[in-house]
Amino acid sequence: MKTSACVLRSMTQEDVPAYGRMLKRAFNTWYWNHGWGQDYFQCDERELGIFWDIYRQISPGHCFVAVEPDSGALMGACFYHPREHHVTLGIMAVEPDHFRRGVGKQLVNRIIEFTESHGYAALRLVGSACNMNSFSLYNRAGFVPRVTYQDMVVRVPASGLEQSSPLDARVRGASVTDVAAIKSLELEISGICREGDYRFCIDNPVGCLHASVLDANGAGLSGFAASVRHPALHMIGPAFARTEPEMLALLLKELDRFRGEAVLVAIPMDRRQLVETLYRCGAVNVETHLFQVRGKFQPFQGVNLPSFLPETG
Repeated sequence: MKTSACVLRSMTQEDVPAYGRMLKRAFNTWYWNHGWGQDYFQCDERELGIFWDIYRQISPGHCFVAVEPDSGALMGACFYHPREHHVTLGIMAVEPDHFRRGVGKQLVNRIIEFTESHGYAALRLVGSACNMNSFSLYNRAGFVPRVTYQDMVVRVPASGLEQSSPLDARVRGASVTDVAAIKSLELEISGICREGDYRFCIDNPVGCLHASVLDANGAGLSGFAASVRHPALHMIGPAFARTEPEMLALLLKELDRFRGEAVLVAIPMDRRQLVETLYRCGAVNVETHLFQVRGKFQPFQGVNLPSFLPETG
């Protein structure tokens, strides 16, 4: 397959309309071609500017676009997010006319170069396990799968879910005064932290985010969960907790935010209490994803749920 020549540069505000068109076309084309049976992104392409809106605030200047050398037309784009201990490789999209022509590889290599040149211990991502071209791209670049997630969609009744948790009383809305405790908890569970992300979800300057915490009986926190409710994506995460019962209490709290709507949750396949509870809530499986790491990785000492906006690894 011929490699497409391209120029890599940072994304700008002027790229956003073309980015929305490309992102929608790229994802919808791939999923239709692989039996999805419907559009992946069913919103107006302009709504996909939410990825830019969020990333330009939490990680300004960290999106590479690939453009045609002569016309300047957008060929691909990938966000990346430097945090305290690692870099996350965010949503990747390539214009369908350039599928399998090396555009994604050039973007990934540039982000690997950034990660290594700035001394980060790891580059992390959550990628589709169904897309073998994508998997091969990352695997050849040195990413190692660490956790497998099943993507479950829950349609929350307008009256709310019947499921409840005995830990409900310990769940409350997060506040900025919780940030230090959230940071400490994620370091314990995942070996990383991302203070800017917690603050962003709690402050919610884009108007579509929410965050909850679970108190540890007066001794700090035992869990954190955020969610995004936007025309481009309804999803719970990032979220982490010491135990499954604690994660379940947070999950049910965030699910209640989506009454009358459908919401996506990525659940670790070995967390059967969460999986079986969501089945009882009527959840259906729609895809699987792999949490992958290039570099240092500490196995999770608890339960960790990823999100696709902001992208988490």
